[in-house]
Amino acid sequence: MTASISDTLLAWYDSHARDLPWRIPPGRALPDDPDWPYRVWLSEVMLQQTTVAAVKPYFAKFVATWPTVAALAAAGDDDVMAAWAGLGYYSRARNLVKCARAVAALGGFPSTEAELRALPGLGDYTAAAIAAIAFGRRAVVVDANIERVTARLFAVAEPLPQAKKAIRAAADTITPDLRAGDFAQAMMDLGSHTCTSKAPRCLLCPLADACMGRKQGEPERLPVKPAKKAVPERRGTAFWITRNAGADVWLVTRAAAGMLGGMRALPDDGWTARADGSGAVPVAGNRRSLGAVRHGFSHASLTLEVVAIAAGDQPEGEGTWWPVARIGEAGLATLFVKAAQLALA
Repeated sequence: MTASISDTLLAWYDSHARDLPWRIPPGRALPDDPDWPYRVWLSEVMLQQTTVAAVKPYFAKFVATWPTVAALAAAGDDDVMAAWAGLGYYSRARNLVKCARAVAALGGFPSTEAELRALPGLGDYTAAAIAAIAFGRRAVVVDANIERVTARLFAVAEPLPQAKKAIRAAADTITPDLRAGDFAQAMMDLGSHTCTSKAPRCLLCPLADACMGRKQGEPERLPVKPAKKAVPERRGTAFWITRNAGADVWLVTRAAAGMLGGMRALPDDGWTARADGSGAVPVAGNRRSLGAVRHGFSHASLTLEVVAIAAGDQPEGEGTWWPVARIGEAGLATLFVKAAQLALA
């Protein structure tokens, strides 16, 4: 059964593989290109918790700006963070730079899962995906799509996250020795297009006859997910501090640790996912509320009031005066893009 599953799925993938800028066509030999692992790694990091549609323009921008891992390793932190702005989960960008520098120091990407896992920011999934897709090694790759497909194929009824071990063991039984990279991407495509979270398209699935979840009659209930926790509501204040009759705005760089770490931002009153802001104001001057913006994070929802101040003095702490006419080039995170748009409305 396990051999027929991998053979059937690979045959389906040969005809139905998505055309993506970081992929080679199914069945092709791995490129004789030292930068191929870089492209695979970059795409896998970007795709974590992000859609393919959102990643495509960022991937194109990054490989055009930094075509090799050595080029990315030599880039300034601020430049990389600015290029990443809007893609979210900013710890990925910080780890991206750290990893690029570690790989450049090694002279290239290692090819085994164990060596890849030792690199900054690479967990079990990413290491397995790079080993399989970039180097053709047999590796058991399990992302959210593959987890869902496997849980349904084998009718794994144990709730997540406890079921992860059983799901990985099941995925191991169907992962082929050859074309492991194609097999992983086939499972991803199947989960993305056919074996979807809601209303799976079982009549189109090449593995429908082997699927135990379908035979039980309720494949959409698998994998069994834990109850969602309530997301806390937080409040904070951001400050639109200007000088020169509004021509320049004061921007800061957020601390590397914490939410939106390492990103350029408007100064704020210290709100976090765990606590509301203090209300502290970073500079003297007449204050005027411009309204508020809402933003959802994975672990908190935030209502951020935007307060305008025409500064008479230099604000406290480190920062830079940024031309308002070029605010789009500052690389602000989406939350502060919303705040800037409100201030300029």
